[in-house]
Amino acid sequence: MTTMNHLLDGAPSACEIDWDLICWDKVEKQVRRLQVRIAKAVREGRHGKAKALQWILSHSSSAKLIAVRRVTQNKGSKTAGVDNVIWTTPKKKMQAVEDIKQRGYQPLPLRRIYIPKKNGKLRPLSIPTMADRAQQALHLLTLEPISETLADKNAYGFRPKRPCANAIEQCFKVLCIKCSAQWVLEGNIKSCFDKIRPHCPWTISQRIKKSLKNG
Repeated sequence: MTTMNHLLDGAPSACEIDWDLICWDKVEKQVRRLQVRIAKAVREGRHGKAKALQWILSHSSSAKLIAVRRVTQNKGSKTAGVDNVIWTTPKKKMQAVEDIKQRGYQPLPLRRIYIPKKNGKLRPLSIPTMADRAQQALHLLTLEPISETLADKNAYGFRPKRPCANAIEQCFKVLCIKCSAQWVLEGNIKSCFDKIRPHCPWTISQRIKKSLKNG
């Protein structure tokens, strides 16, 4: 049986590796090491080096393995795209790792389905193919070190290793002092992302005022 070490060195084909025998701790450690180097390069302003490290990470077998594992272990792993392909067996997963390539890659159209909401309306949902999801997961590994380095330190939505408890803790620290704000405003803007143009603060502020006026 071919060992995992050989795969990471780039010797054999991924199809020759047993998915169930992969040492995931070692794979994650190699990806994490490159991500740390990318974040460090961004902090130092060495964007050329960060770009080169991103290329290395996106072409590494370790990153491709993690990308395939991510899309085959989440809730949507049993839902196929327009090609009706899902990766359910270890052999198919290893073949998927082998097939992830950037040169000549072309995404397929999204599969459109509609999910009923509580109010009776249908919410549209677009489902990419497994291959497209794997490509997205692969490039997320290269982009996340930069976004986490440059993002607001008090932003918690859709951030890795930032659970709700961290947001609650920060709220307590900000609101427990004497000079803190006396009121916290929570609002829900109807059809916000449907009717408000992105990156338009004036439009957003006007809709908030209108919502408050209407109660």
